[in-house]
Amino acid sequence: MPVIAIIAIIGAGPGLGAAVARRFGREGFAIALISRNQSKLDAMAAELTAAGFTARAYAADVLTPASLESALARAAAELGPITAVQYSPLPSRDYLKPVLDLTPELALEALQFSALGLIHAARAVLPAMRESGDGSIILINGGTSVKARAGFAGTSVAFPAESAYGEMLHDTLAGEGIRVNQLVIPGGIPQLQLDNGIDGVADRIWDLHAVAGPFRTMLIPLEDGRE
Repeated sequence: MPVIAIIAIIGAGPGLGAAVARRFGREGFAIALISRNQSKLDAMAAELTAAGFTARAYAADVLTPASLESALARAAAELGPITAVQYSPLPSRDYLKPVLDLTPELALEALQFSALGLIHAARAVLPAMRESGDGSIILINGGTSVKARAGFAGTSVAFPAESAYGEMLHDTLAGEGIRVNQLVIPGGIPQLQLDNGIDGVADRIWDLHAVAGPFRTMLIPLEDGRE
């Protein structure tokens, strides 16, 4: 199948990232895998390549904007203009501390990780998307993007900021054929015991890319989550 587009998975890992890579790969997408650990990414890329997909690995840290922007630029140069981005880096456990333990420094880091990382990524890929009149940016967030929880203070501060930026992009770019959406997963996917497991979540993410819709989609009702 000829490559028709490129997806960059920021925060790619062996769980959801790999499932989304396979799902988009079946649609003819080439896959740019982006996270901090080059050796783990290389192993993922090798597995995907062995399965018949086109995949490349690019190490970057969302807390270091220059490395993230460089990874996206290299992916575009090697594979082609990026037409889909999944922004799903896994927050540090430090961001899940109680609110009385949240320092200004930790709050700033959480904001850099979630909101500012997304802004840097979006600004890197949007020029090509706007030029082509097509593309998607998909945010993957936990339940604290919808309702703050005092036991998860860092993400309760940072995820809403990331969501606000994404929603503004959604409203601003909808008329240009660019879809910006958020999938809220209120808990760890294995603990949610979904009928189709992680592949079902990847199907939902594909649908968000393929069909324009509202900004926010809840994978399951918030009250059914297990965070």
